[in-house]
Amino acid sequence: MLPSEGISSRTAMEGISLRNAVLEDLEVLLGFEQELIKAERPFDSTIKDDPVSYYSIKDFITDPEVELIVAEHQGKIISSGYAKEKEARSYLDHDTYAYLGFMYTVPEYRGKGVNRLIINALVEWARLKGLQEVRLTVYPGNLPAVRAYEKVGFESALLEMRISDENRDSQSDRAK
Repeated sequence: MLPSEGISSRTAMEGISLRNAVLEDLEVLLGFEQELIKAERPFDSTIKDDPVSYYSIKDFITDPEVELIVAEHQGKIISSGYAKEKEARSYLDHDTYAYLGFMYTVPEYRGKGVNRLIINALVEWARLKGLQEVRLTVYPGNLPAVRAYEKVGFESALLEMRISDENRDSQSDRAK
């Protein structure tokens, strides 16, 4: 349930409302997931060929430990995001944190503060659960997403890097 009022929806700016996702939203949310995957493919050559799925959205909707919310405008779902408590790495100063994911906004609503509304609601959910740390992952090359997260206060904490046989071979050739 959205934490701010303990009800399933609340009014936000410009006629945009937030509510918890329900099973009837599944088809739209599965479409969002595919759009998200399509947008992220250019940043990660290791994403499998279609069909591929990042999440078990149906489980997110029904799991009481996951806060999956959607934003609506004029009865149309325009954005999504979820929060889930995760265990932190043993060397960090917190045991658990809220992980945010499935952050998607349909293109015509980007830049209008919808993502900020969802993030604020998810951060409030985390606060009410006693979680003081909130994290998410984003591809560094996805500059619009990086900027959107920075606008709401996120800062880079770790850059994950990778090397594959393909990358290693091309590096060896350049070194010769």
